[in-house]
Amino acid sequence: MNNMQQQFLEAGTLMLAGMVFVFVFLSILIVFINTVLAKLAVKFPDPVVASSSRTNKKSKSKNDGGVSPAVVSAISGAVKRYRSQHGQDK
Repeated sequence: MNNMQQQFLEAGTLMLAGMVFVFVFLSILIVFINTVLAKLAVKFPDPVVASSSRTNKKSKSKNDGGVSPAVVSAISGAVKRYRSQHGQDK
């Protein structure tokens, strides 16, 4: 029984040591990457995109009523032509 307790204690110690090692390694890696990126950001800043004052023409052409009357009449004409050509007069 003593042997099994000793093995569990050793396994727990190894697990804890491994987790601490990984945590420290990743923390150092994050600090290193942030310092390198901070130095590179000073040398190579991101380009600033100028905002255009133009508005979207599509949003202006839409009316609040939904589909424009011209589109409705074109669809109605196409449906009538289809029905007359295929003998589905209703």
